[in-house]
Amino acid sequence: MRTLGRITPKRLSGILTVVLITSGCTLGQTSSAPVDPGVRGGAAGAGGPLQGLTADETTFFLDGQARFAEIEVVNKGSNNGLGPRFNSNQCFSCHSQPSMGGTSPAKNPLPEVAILGGSKNKVPWFIASNGPIREARFKKSNGTADGGVHDLFVITGRADAPGCNISQFDFLPAGNPLTGQGGNQNIIFRIPTPVFGAGLIEGIPDSAILANMRANASAKSELGIHGHANAHLSGNVNLSANDGTITRFGWKAQNKSLLMFAGEAYNVEMGISNQLFPQERDETPGCIFTPTPNDTLNFTTTPSTTGSSSGISNPAVISDIEAFANLFAKVGCVHCHTPSFTTGAMIASGSATSPSAALSNQTANLFSDLLVHHMGEGLADGITQGGAGPDEFRTAPLWGVGQRVFFLHDGRTSNLVEAIRAHQSHGSEANKVIEHFNKLTVQEQQEIIDFLRSL
Repeated sequence: MRTLGRITPKRLSGILTVVLITSGCTLGQTSSAPVDPGVRGGAAGAGGPLQGLTADETTFFLDGQARFAEIEVVNKGSNNGLGPRFNSNQCFSCHSQPSMGGTSPAKNPLPEVAILGGSKNKVPWFIASNGPIREARFKKSNGTADGGVHDLFVITGRADAPGCNISQFDFLPAGNPLTGQGGNQNIIFRIPTPVFGAGLIEGIPDSAILANMRANASAKSELGIHGHANAHLSGNVNLSANDGTITRFGWKAQNKSLLMFAGEAYNVEMGISNQLFPQERDETPGCIFTPTPNDTLNFTTTPSTTGSSSGISNPAVISDIEAFANLFAKVGCVHCHTPSFTTGAMIASGSATSPSAALSNQTANLFSDLLVHHMGEGLADGITQGGAGPDEFRTAPLWGVGQRVFFLHDGRTSNLVEAIRAHQSHGSEANKVIEHFNKLTVQEQQEIIDFLRSL
């Protein structure tokens, strides 16, 4: 994440001047409505290793970065084995804006991925060359609740998958390809979440999340904000079913750890089974070309103290940003988009530390409380994951939002103003906050938009 340092009023004014001039406006101009100036320019300032890594940790990071960019094919060779069903053939293809580890790029690579290797995949109606990358989840299958990902493409017809003959899922009827709205009502969409700073998010203690949840209780109550940690444990909706701790990754905060999140993505998005998810998602005879699990630990002895890893190791990335805007706090946004947390202290054992010293006692300026909140009928996707219900979503971290192209869980808009106003609908905890936003002057609304685009 780009390190901006503390934004003073003078510095913020300078940032806004650059943003407005870039968008064809000048300070002092007024309009009838706030305008999203669009993706900010300049270097990404993200995607590299966290500062302070040891030599071995840097090597480990670079190995993970190379695997993140690796293009998978069906026959293993030096790869892990694509398919039988998949959404893309490379982590980087979905996480590339504004740099490796980010989110959906402006130019969608999936139409090209669909026909690689001689495949005759049809590009689903909700995948457009100038639209976001989307994964599809079915609300129901055969009349019963589903909620799982149904991959877009199959390896049928590829030169490296002879004899495989499975069909794509049916995603019709079609709707608007850019917004994803108006089509098959049984399908909901998710766009890729950025992974910048995910190592810091993992290092935030549960106690800090719960303390922040209890903080400013009266102010939150007046606004109708009452988020909770995701959970799926009988008798306690604040804890995960696995080990009784808070889950925090994914659009609904449904995954506990980065390892779990990456392992699931490897199998779901690229069809690569691994030691966390050992079975193929489709075991149709004639379509399994590599032993399972496809991806495993390499136990070959090496001189490096880091050893060798599987492809689902997760590199830490730069995520240090300090920014605060008075108006952002004034309307109540900070009650969900908490500006920062501090990661836990490392545990020392001899010469080893866990986690990395570079991840210990660090400020994570993520602008999220990592809780799930009711977002109302307008954003509800009808899917329950863990303790997150049909209209509940994790507060999306805002660091790096200035360089994102698509917004909301399904990428329905590229306009930050529209994304903010979409938070308001029947049953949303953000309704009063958006009312406060709407009561601001146009200039004040514009300052909030420009502040967010400066992140």
